[in-house]
Amino acid sequence: MKALKLTLIASLLSGLSITSLNLMAADAPAKPDVNPANNQRPQVPTAKGPSLELAVEAARVAIETCAADGGQKIAVSVVDSAGILKLLLAADGASPRGVASSTNKAITALNFKTTSSNVGEQAKTDKTLADKIAADTTINARPGGVLLKVGDEIIGAIGVGGGKTDEPCALKGIEKIQSRLKAI
Repeated sequence: MKALKLTLIASLLSGLSITSLNLMAADAPAKPDVNPANNQRPQVPTAKGPSLELAVEAARVAIETCAADGGQKIAVSVVDSAGILKLLLAADGASPRGVASSTNKAITALNFKTTSSNVGEQAKTDKTLADKIAADTTINARPGGVLLKVGDEIIGAIGVGGGKTDEPCALKGIEKIQSRLKAI
């Protein structure tokens, strides 16, 4: 059977001329334009968010805080204002579920513009919201997702997953960097 497939492919390819190969290449989607002056692609505007250094610092503080509180092995995700994952840090021994939930909690906080725990509380009295949460496995309405803000402006979110005290650990991380956060 393998020999038959190879023979069939070889027969098909031998029937193609250089001209037909060129025509197929011409039908391929065009590559994005590049700036001929410097041979680079155009820059995509940067979303608001903490610098990488501040994101790392907040995540480390959150991990250390949870570790000191009963040896919790957590994961921390930081997303920018567009919901793009900027940082994911997992303590040695963190569970895969904790890693996934940290990102989902950060995105949940960002999308609902409040803490993930507030979303969970609201769902207790809002059947439409509860149904939405039940239908979307990426929404995590458990404590641990907290907004990053400069004044009233949301610049991202931090999510902690895998521990017993996720939200307090996230808040400690934010507390450490809050005075240095800037709107971009």
